Amino acid sequence: MPQIYFLCTGNSCRSQMAEGFAKHLLGPDWRIASAGLEAQGLNPKAVEVMAEKGIDISGQRSKVIDLAYLNSSDFVVTLCGDARDRCPVVPGTVKKIHWPLPDPAKAQGNAGEVLAVFRRVRDQIGVRVIDLAKNNSYFK
Repeated sequence: MPQIYFLCTGNSCRSQMAEGFAKHLLGPDWRIASAGLEAQGLNPKAVEVMAEKGIDISGQRSKVIDLAYLNSSDFVVTLCGDARDRCPVVPGTVKKIHWPLPDPAKAQGNAGEVLAVFRRVRDQIGVRVIDLAKNNSYFK
């Protein structure tokens, strides 16, 4: 069973959304998890915008990187430069993929503008997870 790990700095937004999309799209034939360099808590706006797509991530929790899970993963996807640069070294058998996406938690403006940023990042993650699910080049 293939195993994938989504990583970002705080495991509050991007990696949580990626985990939600992957569980929804890749299904039970995959082991899927997310983590961060720190556990900053699940961002309620991430939960809100994922619910708009019919994906409930409210039961997910923010957690730090589990080295055993990391080292046994087939794929590690970093969703920010900080996670890419500070991710522990992984065995050569682990395929590393980097998706450089802005942190929606840092969005500024009124409530509507902030939600628009969350939606844009959510949609970018969704497209990439769909591509991951369909594109065999990731698996070579």
